[in-house]
Amino acid sequence: MSGPNQFKIVLLGEGCVGKTSLVLRYCQNTFNEKHLSTLQASFLKKRINIQGKRVDLSIWDTAGQERFHALGPIYYRDSNGAVLVYDITDEDSFLKVKNWVKELRKMLGQDICLAICGNKMDMEKNRRVDQNTAERYAESVGAIHFHTSAKQDKNIGEMFLDLSRRMLKSNSGSSSAPSRGRSRKGVIEIVADEQPTHHHQQQEEKKGGCC
Repeated sequence: MSGPNQFKIVLLGEGCVGKTSLVLRYCQNTFNEKHLSTLQASFLKKRINIQGKRVDLSIWDTAGQERFHALGPIYYRDSNGAVLVYDITDEDSFLKVKNWVKELRKMLGQDICLAICGNKMDMEKNRRVDQNTAERYAESVGAIHFHTSAKQDKNIGEMFLDLSRRMLKSNSGSSSAPSRGRSRKGVIEIVADEQPTHHHQQQEEKKGGCC
């Protein structure tokens, strides 16, 4: 088996689209019906194997509140991949994804691998974002589009696996190792496959599902 490939993935999107729920479902297979409001940022680690290669992921979950946007570059710089999350029942959250894509391309260029995630597919009856429109937009910016549900655990593993494969392919032949997520003040690190650390220390629980 080859040595570890280390990649940093950042999740970006508005508040209440389900970023934290996606990360917790993927890394710890847990889901909380209450809305978890991330106050700043935290990151979790996930180790997977792709065709005999060990891949170590540092997955950064960032706050969606407007006041956090100015701090965004601190967390997404050095990222190898990004998941841009929107809520399929909230058209504005999809429009904001376009702003994040522009920001990432401006800061990190074309090298970063992108996935666009339409979350809460379990609420299809309340959909406000046209599926074909979202998929065409993703294709236009070189991203892969996925529909997910943290509540039902749908397509989350497939999304991260696809993104990891693309990062691995992009990194093949590179002499420099990918950047790792670094611990910062106000950031909680959780190693998903080693220890059950409490993730919610810097999160507020609010009523209302965020799936």
